[in-house]
Amino acid sequence: MTQIVVGENEALESALRRFKRQVSKAGIMPDLKKHRHFETPLEKNKRKAKAVANSRRYKKRFRSS
Repeated sequence: MTQIVVGENEALESALRRFKRQVSKAGIMPDLKKHRHFETPLEKNKRKAKAVANSRRYKKRFRSS
């Protein structure tokens, strides 16, 4: 769980900026987006297959030249 302590003289904007940075580092937003809607098994398999294909394409492109 992400949490920040707001200083006594700290502006709300800077505290919010720190909070957003910690949330993005923790990877919470992608997880939220993934669980926002129910994903059928077919959609899940398609998403995973696409991720594997992208990974293979990346590895093939940047293998030792």
